[in-house]
Order: sequence, then structure tokens, then C-alpha cells
Amino acid sequence: MKKYLSILTDMESKIQEGQYRSGQKLPSVRSAAQSYGCSISTVIRAYTELEKRHAIYSVSQSGYYVVQKEGVSDNRDDSLIDFASASPDVNVFPYLDFQHCLNKAIDTYKYELFTYGDPKGMEKLRHTLVSHLAGAQVFTTAERIMITAGAQQALEILTKMPFPGGKSVILVEQPSYNNYLQLLESEGVPVIGIARTAAGIDLQALEEHFRSGHIKFFYTMSRYHNPLGTSYSAEQRKAIAKLATRYNVYIVEDDYMADLGEERGYDPIYAYNRTSHVVYLKSFSKIIFPGLRLGAVVLPERLLETFHAFKSYGDTSLLSQAALEIYISNGMYERHKQKIYSQYETRMQALNAALQRYEGTGFIEAVPGDGGIYKLFMLPQTVNLDRLIKRLKMRNILVMPGKLFYLSDYLERKKFIRISISRARLTQIEEGVQAIVEEVKREDGNLW
Repeated sequence: MKKYLSILTDMESKIQEGQYRSGQKLPSVRSAAQSYGCSISTVIRAYTELEKRHAIYSVSQSGYYVVQKEGVSDNRDDSLIDFASASPDVNVFPYLDFQHCLNKAIDTYKYELFTYGDPKGMEKLRHTLVSHLAGAQVFTTAERIMITAGAQQALEILTKMPFPGGKSVILVEQPSYNNYLQLLESEGVPVIGIARTAAGIDLQALEEHFRSGHIKFFYTMSRYHNPLGTSYSAEQRKAIAKLATRYNVYIVEDDYMADLGEERGYDPIYAYNRTSHVVYLKSFSKIIFPGLRLGAVVLPERLLETFHAFKSYGDTSLLSQAALEIYISNGMYERHKQKIYSQYETRMQALNAALQRYEGTGFIEAVPGDGGIYKLFMLPQTVNLDRLIKRLKMRNILVMPGKLFYLSDYLERKKFIRISISRARLTQIEEGVQAIVEEVKREDGNLW
């Protein structure tokens, strides 16, 4: 990333997190140049771009100041500490950039936008995604990519469509993505669970399931797992890919958080499987905004025709697809990705620091994560989870109870709450962690 873009991203992050408040004067150009270790002209370029984005304004012979925010609100009580929501922070939505892309899309694709569109998705976007996905070591062709109304639609189609061999049972990690578990149970789909912990998965147990001959596919989140927040090691990813080939079992790899990772050399399971047994899912909602409702699925050749038959109409907005194509190809997506990552990393560091300060009591065991937006707090078995949730809510703190992330008949459940930092303000995190520790102590009968 160019130096001025790095400064721009950092300054935007500090403004949106409240480190620079409305009306506050920013560091002088000379002072900022010394702080960032760059030339004065580089800082001026960054400040000029911030002015164009209406984030700051200049006063002659005085300096630069933060613009007073008006009309942009997430409609939340400032006293609410939201550790529950996984949606992106509305304050970092790329409104102006994406508005530009929408206008550009209308000018560029004005005739195409009035048609029904290809069920596979806009051809130009699919070709753009070929190079975009290659950056995540997902090498494919435009013909094997299908655009969906979010990753959730892709999951629904994969769940309902038949797979080669006629197998019917879906294997899911426990715990796992709660919305998908609800879909499976509401549809009466044959499903079984396999335990996943911070250390990963029992590969011998996974092999036993694959060997049984009944598994249609194994649904997994290889990195930044929801709710654990952890990722598989390279050795585990390679082993899972190898087992899929050996036992002719498909893997559905939900890499919905791929863009929030800064790790180098992280290859998804898809990259290690040479026999086309991995279906790769990509979501754009965690980076841009949920309302975009766009995702992509990379399919093995053998599944293309069936998937296409189950997605037989163009149900994703052509305007959104065209705008996303422009957003990616112009480099805006990459820049925004870095901005989001920077903000979430700062919040996760604050969460870890607060945990070190208050976790020493021994009442909460935080599952060690390695990025993303989730942290899992393991609780003592004596804690009444429902009562804890209610008490935290009375203190204006929202969290997600762990029981939502298990199949209803899965017996080996752990007691935990999931913490998400995506919509928790930086200044609230320590206060929230302290309150959670206090309430857990109270539940355990050791405070009152």
C-alpha cells in the first residue's frame, strides 16, 4: 500500500473511533510527517484526500480540523455496548465510494441493467473475481464462479441440491454458524455434528465420518470461525483436503472472513485439494455492507450443472453487481479492506488488553483467537447462562449465548458467550469486559 494511503486509512480509523473528535484540530503537517516517518508532501496528500471525503476541513494559517458529523447515525443508544452483532460498523460503510460506483455502473452498463441477467451472475464481475480470488490462492475460471444473493443463498442451494453418489448427511462443526444450523433443522435435513475446539478438529474422528459413506458434504469455516474466532493450522487444512480426496467427500468451505485477515501465506482448504472436492464460498457483506447481498461460489465442474438448475433465474441485483465490479477493479475494495482490518485489529487488541486486566480472576477463559471479529468467553458450569444474559442486558450489554451455535440434539455443548467487536466502540470495550467479569462472578456466587 502507498504511504499516503496508509496514513489516510489510519487517520480515518482514528476519526471514526473517536480518537479525533468532531471539531478537534489534527496534528500539524510537520508533526504528522515526523510521526509517520514520511515527507510533508505525503501528509498533505493524505489530508487533501480526507478533505475530499468531507472528513476534515482546513482553516487558513491554523490547520486541519475534524468535520462535525451530522445525519449519519447507527440509531443506537450511546450507552449500549453491542458485543452481539456481527454486522459491519455503519460508521465505516464506504458510502461515498460506493455511491460513485453505482453512478458509474449506471453510465457504463445502462442497457444491461434493464435485462433479467444471467443466473450465473454478471459476466464482467465473474471475470474480475477470477483475479480477485487468486489473491486468496483460489485459482479458478469465470465459468466455475456463480454470483448469489449472499453466501446464505449458496448454502441453501447446496443443502437442497443432490450431490454425486446420492449421499444425504451433512456434517457440521460444533459449534458452528447459527443461521445455517437453523436452516438445516427447519428443513429436516439429515445432519450430524463433530466437535471443533480452539485446537482445531479431531482428524481421526473426521476420517471416521468420511469413511462411513453417508456424508454429502462437510461444512466448515477454515479461518476466523464463527463463533470460536480461530483458524485451522496449515497441517489441518492439508489433512482435510487429503481426506476429501481419499473418501470422495465434498467440503463446503465458508471463507466469509477471508478479507479480514492480514496473515501471509494462508491458503484455504480449496488450495490444497487437487481433485475438485471443495466448494468455496465468498461473501462481501463483512467488508462493504450487509444490504449489498452479494456472494460468490466457486464450484467443482461436477456440481455446476446441478447448482445452475437450482439457481435458474437471475435473482441478484444487476446494479449491485455492476457497482461491485467497478469497486473491485478500481482498487477501492482493497483499500477499504485495509481500513476495516485496521479498525477491527485495534478493537481486538483493546479486547485482549482488557481481558489481561480482568481475566486473571479465573472466572472466564477466553479462547485464544488469531484475528477476525470474534472472541469466545468460556464460562464456569455453575453459571446460569440465561440469567447472565439478562443481567448483562440490564447493564446495556449485548452478547450472544453459546447454545445458539449448536444443533438442538448435540449433547457435548460447552458453556460460553460469543463476543463480537465489529460494532462495539473502542472506548466501550474495557468497560464491557469489566462488567461481564463482574456478572460472571456474581452468577458464580463469589461477589455478593
